[in-house]
Amino acid sequence: MRPGAGAARHPAITGALALAVAGTLGCAAPADEGITLRFWAFGREGEVVAELVPEFERTHPGIRVVVQQMPWTAAHEKLLTAHVGRTTPDVAQLGNTWIPEFAALEALAPLDSFVAASPLVDSAAFFGGIWVTNRNAGRLLGVPWYVDTRVLFYRSDLLARAGYARMPTSWPEWRRAMEAVKARGAPGSFAIYLPTNEWNPPILLGVGAGSPLLADDWQRGAFQQAPFRRAFDFYLSLYRDGLAPAMGANDVANLYQEFARGTFAMYLGGPWQLGEFARRLPAELQDKWATAPLPSEDGREPGRSLAGGSSLVVFAATKHREAAWQLVEYLAQPAQQVAFFHLSGNLPARREAWADSALARDPRVQAFRVQLDHVAPMPPIPEWELITSRVIEQAERAVRGGVPADSVLAALDRQVDQILEKRRWLLARARAERP
Repeated sequence: MRPGAGAARHPAITGALALAVAGTLGCAAPADEGITLRFWAFGREGEVVAELVPEFERTHPGIRVVVQQMPWTAAHEKLLTAHVGRTTPDVAQLGNTWIPEFAALEALAPLDSFVAASPLVDSAAFFGGIWVTNRNAGRLLGVPWYVDTRVLFYRSDLLARAGYARMPTSWPEWRRAMEAVKARGAPGSFAIYLPTNEWNPPILLGVGAGSPLLADDWQRGAFQQAPFRRAFDFYLSLYRDGLAPAMGANDVANLYQEFARGTFAMYLGGPWQLGEFARRLPAELQDKWATAPLPSEDGREPGRSLAGGSSLVVFAATKHREAAWQLVEYLAQPAQQVAFFHLSGNLPARREAWADSALARDPRVQAFRVQLDHVAPMPPIPEWELITSRVIEQAERAVRGGVPADSVLAALDRQVDQILEKRRWLLARARAERP
């Protein structure tokens, strides 16, 4: 899952908002005097978070924050190198799918005691599915900074032409809508674009069907089990029946241009694409696209999506844990989350921040708000990213190569079991060593 978000969608913070930011925490006393905190942040986030630092420094005399910005493409390697070389920052932004890996390295400081003593950070104030991604082996290792999940972007005019005033809420009705869109589309057009070289679509459908993805305390694959098999059959049927093109992300030169042409009417996208669709679609289509939470298998409530985004972590090697926590605590406050949203376009992790008018009045953004109450964390193991590469390989064998689903899912489980062999050995050894 993409750990960062795209460029800002909204203008700079208003004067009133700036006053709200300034009054958030008052003048908290630092844990020490003359402290310099190193804060690593990535991509666009690293560029704009520096604008929130001066107010923190004003309200926390004696603490200075140096922000180092780096591209997402270099972030993972840079963090690993810093850990090995014992040069980690005090605080960093960390994609929440990376937390299990750094937890296994014992690189992160537990934050449970800080949260327990804090009047400003409460787990109930955050989206539950996102908060869980920050827990590993019973410890809290991060605080959500911004959130990311997937919803459906769709051409509302093409859906209406097919007889649907809004996006259906169940898989059967969703499929019927896709069939109707396809039937009324131009030759060579499709109902939905699901890139075959991305792992999100089959995994999204899998968690939507109730699949745990991995079984036995995340020691083995669960891809042959009934929930994932149902989801995978639904996924493959979209390609088999011509509702989705068997094309990868690199096979479509310009996603937004093809969406505007009506080459496809639906697409699974993240919050950073709100700004992209608003900027890149022609003016005559600006009122003809919308977003919706994912349909569920039975339509009783929104389907489940993935719990993504970035968190704020404190590295175990820091000599300034108290001051580092104060920076995390500050950036996690509703006013700072609203300010960060206006600067970056990233969606807030705090529920209270969603009362901001720019969020509350935008129906396209509100689809994400609904979806965030229905998200599932990925398995909290460092091997997960390697497993997703196997999901892509096997799904493409089925979509492009016509390999039967039974064979593909059996191969996927075998590969996953091999990947997790060391995990099983370590857990067995730990159990054997218990008194």
